Amino acid sequence: MNINQNYLKLEDSYLFSTIAKKVAEFTAKNPHASLIKLGIGDVTLPLAPVVIEAIKHAADEMGKQETFKGYGPEQGYAFLREAIQKYYMRKNVELMADEIFISDGAKSDLGNILDIFGLDNTVLIPDPVYPVYVDTNVMAGRKIVFIDANRQNEFLPLPDDNIKCDIIYICSPNNPTGAVYSKDGLKKWVDYALKNNSVILFDAAYECFIKSKELPNSIYEIDGAKNCAIEFCSLSKTAGFTGTRCGYTIVPKQLVKQGASLNKFWVRRQTTKFNGVPYIVQKAAEAVFTEKGQEQIKANITYYSENAKIISDTMDRKGIWYTGGKHSPYIWLKCPNNMSSWDFFDYLLNNIAVVGTPGAGFGKNGEGYFRLTSFGNREKTLEAMERFSKLF
Repeated sequence: MNINQNYLKLEDSYLFSTIAKKVAEFTAKNPHASLIKLGIGDVTLPLAPVVIEAIKHAADEMGKQETFKGYGPEQGYAFLREAIQKYYMRKNVELMADEIFISDGAKSDLGNILDIFGLDNTVLIPDPVYPVYVDTNVMAGRKIVFIDANRQNEFLPLPDDNIKCDIIYICSPNNPTGAVYSKDGLKKWVDYALKNNSVILFDAAYECFIKSKELPNSIYEIDGAKNCAIEFCSLSKTAGFTGTRCGYTIVPKQLVKQGASLNKFWVRRQTTKFNGVPYIVQKAAEAVFTEKGQEQIKANITYYSENAKIISDTMDRKGIWYTGGKHSPYIWLKCPNNMSSWDFFDYLLNNIAVVGTPGAGFGKNGEGYFRLTSFGNREKTLEAMERFSKLF
């Protein structure tokens, strides 16, 4: 018996465990401190009423012989795939229902999709980055090449013809930086992928925060993308499903490599390794895409966007450079006074009892930067920024 030696190459996931340890030490010394957490990427508002109604109705169905559901289709029920298909139509993107695959979240599929690619592929990943992109490829033993995202390129790197790769990760709006690619920027990546016979793995988990029609919500708004891109999206931030778990992956039928349909490969992978998302959850997700559902989740997204503006406005008043916030729930700021990411973390924690996320935890280019999230409570967000303003 041999273990997968690649797991020994993984760095310890120290970021959030270190944060938790530092916060625990602080609260032990300051038991009466009013701690405000603006670091976690989890939502705080409850599920929309229309979603709760759908969950209750589906639960009732499961309690009756004539409407009980057992195993469902691994790719997702037709009612939800068709609802997502119509959602994309409103963005002027035409998809076939069987190009849409229902999952338990974008994170799962971003890792699982690698099953259909060879281990000898070279992977291109921006730095700083959402850790799952890196770790899942380290686990598989693939070669990783990093491309610099930095202040000079506004954390939106463009292709370099001197770099050759097979798989490309793009997240827009980005986690952790909040930066959003324009159509022109994504077009450059699509052209690069087509030229180099590469596949783009496009993470659109935060697309619902984009307010401008000039910015793309989907990579399939770009000509040629269906021949080179797989898109991942999630209802976690769109509709608060972080605890309910539902997302979807789009694999176009036009995406063919070495004479093989990646859509068929993904069908084969899912039917072998996945039993599908629960019926109750899929009915809840379907409700999100109804007219009433869209109205209700828009109210939640607006709430978080207003929180982001409160944070962004504070940075503007203090003359602190940042990106994100406008079309994203994340504000990625330059640490004042040239502080390191962890020094700035300690400074905020010990002086104003506010917790954020050190940028260094997302890669070497995150050093000297800091992520704040708008997913908190309104009153606490206002209080945190009031404390921040007094400190600076």
